[in-house]
Amino acid sequence: MTAARAAVEILKLEGVEVAFGVPGAAINPFYAALKAAGGIRHTLARHVEGASHMAEGYTRAKAGNIGVCVGTSGPAGTDMVTGLYSATADSVPILCITGQAPVARLHKEDFQAVDIASIARPVTKAATTVLEAAQVPGVFQQAFHLMRSGRPGPVLIDLPIDVQLTEIEFDPEAYQPLPVYKPTANRIQIEKAIALLQAAERPLIVAGGGVINADAAGLLREFAELAGVPVVPTLMGWGVLPDDHELNAGMVGLQTSHRYGNENFLASDFVLGIGNRWANRHTGGLDVYTAGRTFVHIDVEPTQIGRIFAPELGIASDAGAALELLIEVARELAAAGGLKDRREWARSTQERRAALQRKTHFDDVPLKPQRVYEEMNRAFGPETRYVTTIGLSQIAGAQMLHVYRPRHWINCGQAGPLGWTIPAALGVATADPDGQVVALSGDYDFQFMIEELAVGAQHRIPYVHVLVNNAYLGLIRQAQRNFDIDFQVKLEFENVNAPELGVYGVDHVRVAEGLGCKAIRVTRPEDLLPAFEQAKKLAAEFRVPVVVEAILERVTNISMAAADIDKVMEWEELATAPGDAPTAIRALRA
Repeated sequence: MTAARAAVEILKLEGVEVAFGVPGAAINPFYAALKAAGGIRHTLARHVEGASHMAEGYTRAKAGNIGVCVGTSGPAGTDMVTGLYSATADSVPILCITGQAPVARLHKEDFQAVDIASIARPVTKAATTVLEAAQVPGVFQQAFHLMRSGRPGPVLIDLPIDVQLTEIEFDPEAYQPLPVYKPTANRIQIEKAIALLQAAERPLIVAGGGVINADAAGLLREFAELAGVPVVPTLMGWGVLPDDHELNAGMVGLQTSHRYGNENFLASDFVLGIGNRWANRHTGGLDVYTAGRTFVHIDVEPTQIGRIFAPELGIASDAGAALELLIEVARELAAAGGLKDRREWARSTQERRAALQRKTHFDDVPLKPQRVYEEMNRAFGPETRYVTTIGLSQIAGAQMLHVYRPRHWINCGQAGPLGWTIPAALGVATADPDGQVVALSGDYDFQFMIEELAVGAQHRIPYVHVLVNNAYLGLIRQAQRNFDIDFQVKLEFENVNAPELGVYGVDHVRVAEGLGCKAIRVTRPEDLLPAFEQAKKLAAEFRVPVVVEAILERVTNISMAAADIDKVMEWEELATAPGDAPTAIRALRA
């Protein structure tokens, strides 16, 4: 069979069921093999970067998934670099396959011949241009091994067209995936970690995306409940513990944080970090973050230990393997009556939570964004998968929405490329076609890759997209206050075809409808909940993306800090929480 056909057969043997991409001359042999082999469903993107983000969303939505994105030579590969960067930053395994000029022309400035492997290498676990057709099976086998081993991440394989067309010897029945390697904690390490935990009075667990990657949220919850230790999820770990759980102490950080989360953290004296990387938007200034606290750090990637600051104990381990041992040692201590009683400390974290809620109920017209998130909490239940990337919409959403399950907050955490949300949501909805997928964008993020809505219309991929429109680059505008400017961040203009929009300019409803989707515009707070309910029905009926555009006030400052987590600027008065916070959240959910 051809090397291209061997590559497709390996994809199937490694469990790939879906690919996203855009065909072209240099990758057409691979597409011919894809068609002939069958068994892999292909979704045609409108932009190759969009295909890479669809692959990301697909991987992030379900344990075991590996999203595949495919493009031709030259600009297709360079377009996908942003997706590879996003994936490597957030430890997401995706496989990028590109076509390439013939081997003999690689150094002759042939049409669309670019050294994509060298370009992609800094943002992948491996990037290879295959020069010998007989190496194709081994390169693909190694790619899946690398993507799944240690800290997960993306791989790029570049296939010259003549390599794809070359006949090779390959027997699919004799193929076997390589074993996955993940470091594992040992008993001595875990006993030392538990000893440090036992010595503390006010301990916290910081649970990162590594817990979700390890499919270990259930183990995390079991350990937290057994030890009675409150949990701080990171932005990438949100959902490891339901928001209405009595041990959920809130998120910590400069931006995507809760007031009570920061206060709970500042009151702690010990932190057990599991599967997290101490991201700067989480920690803020390290002097404030580390003062008076002892740290244990468990991470699957050994080079993450000590990268930001030196913990008292570092353990290189898969989160699931470490949690199994933590549970084992904690159970033994509990059976001997040696586990500390943490109920008073846990109770104090919930008292802060009840007292430090941000206000969301505003009746203003134009809408305040806080009200949008309040009504989203009412409309979308605990089964909802939220998808978002960057900006004030993402920051405010993380402060005010509620998440109850792992892989139900799907966020491009470190890279934050504008335009990520639409294609990522399509990937998520492809992985969970019967689930409730809700994307969240500001108007600029939405406009970056708006053409991908047509992919949802063509392939009948339904989801609800909440678009908060203030005709501003809101996060950059807020940051520009430090320079006393408001410069080149306004998207406002008078649309001659839609004068009723005033300075809000782009008629997103007509654009979405022109791309084959459904859309609703909301200008009054009492219309938000009915619009969300209608959007769910339209998505189910027509099986296409449904956009709900909320017209916001032009300027809203969202709570955040520039440097330290004890200096977050709050803009609105506190909300009045009825009773304890977990009960209030459950009441809102009901």
